[in-house]
Amino acid sequence: MNVLIAYSSRTGNTRKLAEAIHLALPNADLCPVANAPNPDKYDLIFAGFWVEAENANEAMHAFLKKLGGKPVALFATLGAYPDTQHAANSLKAAERLIPDGNVLDSFICQGAIDPDMIEWMEQLPPDSENAPTESRRRLWKDAETHPDDADIKAVVTWALQVLEKQAATA
Repeated sequence: MNVLIAYSSRTGNTRKLAEAIHLALPNADLCPVANAPNPDKYDLIFAGFWVEAENANEAMHAFLKKLGGKPVALFATLGAYPDTQHAANSLKAAERLIPDGNVLDSFICQGAIDPDMIEWMEQLPPDSENAPTESRRRLWKDAETHPDDADIKAVVTWALQVLEKQAATA
């Protein structure tokens, strides 16, 4: 089975997940989405992205739109907690970018937030929707440690299950 792991990573969080998947699936091709080959030759595609505005980041948009009819497994990182509605909405929005999508499964975990983004939010006026609050600062602090070893173990387990499931249907 020809497998591609394509990812987009701003701060290295999503790249860590992609590399962990690749270690578990060493025969897969691994590449940043900007250098992704034609997806037509692959039987399964793992597409990884960082969440931006409750969707896949812009660099991943064009790639996801090329995956119509392909079996796809989405994985992502975001600064928010992975069990939130924001996380679920982000995965669904990315899934909708794939024409006639065949998303087998998805995985999302918290990732460290770009320090430039935090600096920008710290400058916002108190009445801004994204202004810093104590709970938001706690979230930022929690995110600093992710993806952690538990996240890496979870994404590897998930990827192996996706591969097994896809191999069983092939």
